[in-house]
Amino acid sequence: MRNTRTENVAEHSYHVSVLAHALAVISRDVFGKSIDPGRVASAALYHDMPEILTGDLPTPIKYYGSDIKEAYKRIEKEASEKLLGNLTPEMQKGIRDAAMDEDERVNFFVKAADKLDAYIKCLEEINAGNRDFKTAEKQTKKALDKMDCEEVKYFIENYLDAFSMTVDEL
Repeated sequence: MRNTRTENVAEHSYHVSVLAHALAVISRDVFGKSIDPGRVASAALYHDMPEILTGDLPTPIKYYGSDIKEAYKRIEKEASEKLLGNLTPEMQKGIRDAAMDEDERVNFFVKAADKLDAYIKCLEEINAGNRDFKTAEKQTKKALDKMDCEEVKYFIENYLDAFSMTVDEL
């Protein structure tokens, strides 16, 4: 879609890492759950690492059907392994642990943060007068609601408005 402001992968990864960390802090400190926010943030930093080799495949294509979804997961895993293979042996384990974390809770927060970042991007584009993001905003909000995540709900209720404020309003 046409954007009023482009965003590179480094910016996106930073945003997702901060949001994932925040969701994990909410989980631990508001809801009393056992989760390591640092581990979640580290996983989020590397969540799009395979795209260095694969490029960014649009979500509707990536998840079109189970065959495509599984094939793309294999491609992403192979791309990650290829990139990790370029590191010295001393670095591989630490980066692999973050980039390919298999903890479902960690990955859930990364996925939720990725979706939350997309939602915030939609709101920013709409606030800048870009109506191209109206449908994406509705679909992304619906996907966030479908996650049924109390940490996401808490974030939206308590912090989302700040993303639409000017510096003076903050």
